[in-house]
Amino acid sequence: MLTTERGRIVLGLFAITVLGIAAVYLFGGKDSNLVTQTVVTGLLLGGVYVLVSLGLTLIFGVLGIVNFAQGAMLAMAMYLVYFMVSSAGINPYLAVVLSAPIMFGFGWLVQSTLMNRLITDVGHSRPLLVTLGLSLLISNTLLMIFGGRPLNVPSPYAGSVQILGAIADVPRIIAFVGAVIVAGGLIVILRKSPVGLAIRAVAANGTGASLVGVNVKRIYAMTFGLGAASVGVAGGLLAPFTSLVPSAGDQFTTLAFVIVVLGGLGSVPGALVGGIFIGLLQTVGSLFLPGSGPLLLVFGMFVLVLFLRPQGLFGANK
Repeated sequence: MLTTERGRIVLGLFAITVLGIAAVYLFGGKDSNLVTQTVVTGLLLGGVYVLVSLGLTLIFGVLGIVNFAQGAMLAMAMYLVYFMVSSAGINPYLAVVLSAPIMFGFGWLVQSTLMNRLITDVGHSRPLLVTLGLSLLISNTLLMIFGGRPLNVPSPYAGSVQILGAIADVPRIIAFVGAVIVAGGLIVILRKSPVGLAIRAVAANGTGASLVGVNVKRIYAMTFGLGAASVGVAGGLLAPFTSLVPSAGDQFTTLAFVIVVLGGLGSVPGALVGGIFIGLLQTVGSLFLPGSGPLLLVFGMFVLVLFLRPQGLFGANK
């Protein structure tokens, strides 16, 4: 029943998106090439948003807390890739592969040594404060080590290609493909593997899972590790076209929260669909709304969805 409902939501959202884009082409009064460029840019931007949102939604879905250190961890992953590239001459995309297990270990360590001590905090206020403090610690450590001067990671595949007449940067295309692969991998892990079964069991009922022999604290640590590894991939794929400063991740944090709540708290498919939809909405909206108008459109849609469906597009009814 839930799968059927999700299918209807996907089809409905796809239909709304297609009809909206068609209306822009036919009645928007804009050059068709400009609209095509905007749509392609929106899809690629949506891939970036998906990458940033995946770790956040996975951590919330199991632990039930919002990770305020998400942006700082993203910046940490970017600087990790920068360090590998600048000091050892490693290919940036190979550095992404190497940074993912490092970030997984970092996430595991944070959860097992800090967050698990607060596991009985029903109100989740202390875990939130811990993630906020972790964010400040990471940002200031990066500032102390690398300074505040913007840095960059050169891409070995710089350039652009034409897609339906629109120009798309190769690093952004790679990031979009990476977002789809990471989202697909997480879905397969959660649905097909024994670890995924344990994670879903803990997310549904931690007490019940512990009664049947699941090590809940270990699953929590593994989940935070997977979330951090997702952030590691995101940071590595974003680094070639993002200016590296200690606060680089902050610019994505707010929209990542919007996407996670919009798609359904804890839903990986929701983060995938929601990120692409928000990317399209923001760029197509910029054709008609100047300045911060597209963001107002995004937040307006966010409020509307929550009014009509408080659990988010792919969230389960409570």
